[in-house]
Amino acid sequence: MTVSEALSQDIHFSQFQQSPLLLNPSLTGHFDGSYRFMLNQRTQWKSVTAPYSTFAIAADANNLPFPDGLFNSEDGNTSECPFHAGLSIYTDKAGDSQLQTTGINLLIADDFKLPFNDKMTIRAGAMVGYTSMRIDYSKLNYDSQWNGTAYDPSLNSGETFPRASRGYLNLNGGILLDYDMGKEQSLSIGLSAFNLSQPSQSFFDEGYVKLDPRFNLHANYHRSISSNLKIEPLLLAMLQGTYSELNAGALIHFTLTEKAWKKNSFYGGGTLRNNDAICMMAGVQLGLWNSCISYDINVSSLQPASNRRGGLEFSLIKTFYDFPKRRDAKWCPDYM
Repeated sequence: MTVSEALSQDIHFSQFQQSPLLLNPSLTGHFDGSYRFMLNQRTQWKSVTAPYSTFAIAADANNLPFPDGLFNSEDGNTSECPFHAGLSIYTDKAGDSQLQTTGINLLIADDFKLPFNDKMTIRAGAMVGYTSMRIDYSKLNYDSQWNGTAYDPSLNSGETFPRASRGYLNLNGGILLDYDMGKEQSLSIGLSAFNLSQPSQSFFDEGYVKLDPRFNLHANYHRSISSNLKIEPLLLAMLQGTYSELNAGALIHFTLTEKAWKKNSFYGGGTLRNNDAICMMAGVQLGLWNSCISYDINVSSLQPASNRRGGLEFSLIKTFYDFPKRRDAKWCPDYM
């Protein structure tokens, strides 16, 4: 779900498992492969008010390789970053005022085995970025623009706004525990904290409206039921200021082929968001492509206005196992 009614809440997606970099910075590079590219799009509240729209793209890499000669002597070999690295960009537009929030973030993460249990891995990650906010006051209506008979947009609103935009730096971090339980079972538990710098997001110069820290506690469990059937329970609890949210559910994966380069599977399921919505999901993985579509069925007190309509969401992930290396062409002479 993307929450934008209040300035004190961050954007996020119902398909939180498909937007890992916005869930926890320590999930940077947390995948089977070398490179990963992600796209998320969400539209909601079309039946209630001006549609809220969120779009995000991201990319990350396992131990990103550097070009030869950049951080090492030019010897024909690439050097490798000791960390996992990522880039996340999102934009969100909400409400009648077309409040637009755009964020650009850089991420790094690293992992290490626990000395007392080699089946457990701890990952830590950090994300730093810049967020820009912009509002269009011309889209708003005011009581002073009522001429006694009808609304007249040509009348002066009488309102004065010192600024229509604001930008700020932000700092975020997270940790993740991976536990290989054996017998085709695994568990991941993560904790992340966003807006640690608590930046001001007020459009009034003399005002200070801080962005409250957001804390995520998330977990997912993988268990094989048979050779081609797996179950994945999901959990996400969020706390930001006076707002809280709990998501719980499960996905069922039906695998056709398991090879890394040719993994074909279908999956479906859903999550329940407490006192708000039921999110139904269906997805497919074909080779290196993973796509998922979901829809939120609103069950909150807003349902008389929403007619139970929530938000439509789509995600697409492409994974690479390695970029092909460039080879110098060799020309052989032609002999007659």
